Parts: sequence; structure tokens; C-alpha cells
Amino acid sequence: MDRVVRDGKVAVLYSPGYGAGWYSWNRDRVDMLFDPGLVDLVLEGNVEKILVYVTLRWPDAYTGGLDDLAIEWIPVGSRFIIEEHDGAETVKLQKTIKWIRA
Repeated sequence: MDRVVRDGKVAVLYSPGYGAGWYSWNRDRVDMLFDPGLVDLVLEGNVEKILVYVTLRWPDAYTGGLDDLAIEWIPVGSRFIIEEHDGAETVKLQKTIKWIRA
């Protein structure tokens, strides 16, 4: 799977705004987190081009969260999850989560 890597960090797409989540509503589409073409469009900030791109690339995907797509740059090889609350997504690195041992 292609990814955008800069300065040792990978671009991860997520939707921080409330409403519909980007990845949390398309969990079977991991490629939607990393798509280089979409990363470029988000960096440009052209919402109209983003909608066209996503509609053509993933015609059956839920497109909620497009209006506020953002990029989180995480270190290459890091394990992470996307958490969601009322549609607002956050990127959590595994090393920042306090696990509880039984």
C-alpha cells in the first residue's frame, strides 16, 4: 500500500470534526487512511477536488467527514488506532495508550 512519507513520518488521514467519521465509518478501507492522491488534495485544501477524487476512487464508500479531513504525521512503523466519539476521530499511538493489566 502506497503512503506519503516525509521526514520519517507517514501521513494518516482522519476526520477530527463531530458528525461523521472518515475512517470510523469505513473501517474495511485501510487504504483510505494513507492514499497519496488524497493526501495531496488535503494538503492543497481543495474540498471540491477531494469530493470528486473520493467519489471516483471509492464509489461505494461513506463520504462523511470529508469537509474536515486532516493529516496526522506519525513516525514510520508506529502502531496506532483511530478512536471516534460522536464522529470526531483522533489518532492514538500505541505507545501513548495506558494499558491496564489484569
